[in-house]
Amino acid sequence: MRRIAVIGAAGRMGKKLIKEVHQRSLVSRLTAAIIRPDSTLIGMDAGELVSLGRIGILLSGSLEHVANEFDVLIDFTLPDVMIKNLIFCRKAGKAMVIGTTGLSQDQKHLLVEASTDIPIVFAANFSVGVNLSLKLLDLAAHVLGDEADIEIIETHHRHKLDMPSGTALRMGETIADALGRDLSKVAVYGHESRTGTRARETIGFAVVRGGDVIGDHTVLFATEGERLEITHKASSRMTFASGAVRAALWLESRKPGLYDMSNVLDLH
Repeated sequence: MRRIAVIGAAGRMGKKLIKEVHQRSLVSRLTAAIIRPDSTLIGMDAGELVSLGRIGILLSGSLEHVANEFDVLIDFTLPDVMIKNLIFCRKAGKAMVIGTTGLSQDQKHLLVEASTDIPIVFAANFSVGVNLSLKLLDLAAHVLGDEADIEIIETHHRHKLDMPSGTALRMGETIADALGRDLSKVAVYGHESRTGTRARETIGFAVVRGGDVIGDHTVLFATEGERLEITHKASSRMTFASGAVRAALWLESRKPGLYDMSNVLDLH
């Protein structure tokens, strides 16, 4: 039985994660739920927070206080908060599933360093459909990439902080890697200040923020005479929660290392 802790339990993703772990009660068990230390919800039953009824797990304001109660931590918090949790889990020997996006290069480096001591699944998106899309994008890039103009269009709710989204950037990285390009050198974030014909090797990004859109991503491969569009649309955050819990279960008995959802889904 996999013992799972959820941090940021009172947030939108945290609540979905509590429900998903509970639904998989035959193979996993929610044993800790952590929220901000200044929250008025501390001490509340996590099940009651998400309308499941009492499940016997009280919301805690400290990761340290529940250190002996879990095997793997699922973290969808902000970058600075996640790094603090990463440092703690590395010292405590706890596995992690990380869905935090918007990491700096230094933060990514810390993630790599920590993975030498603990097993980590880090992904920009835990949706099974998105990760299958990445596989399709790799194939499309190999077949069409050198002849196509490539644009990545993503839409999210108005409260999302990072632009472009981590998923959009991961899609760009997948395409650039397939074509032997460096995304940092060929990415174009908006075309409004540019004139003239676009360079073939560029990969464009278009960002839309508005309303309550959970996450839509489309990659356009436009050639002379035809267009290929690969699109994924998320209609519920439960798809991300389901993938994250699947990753947490997959991590059991894994050696230290930095993994992603392609490892979990065996898409290599």
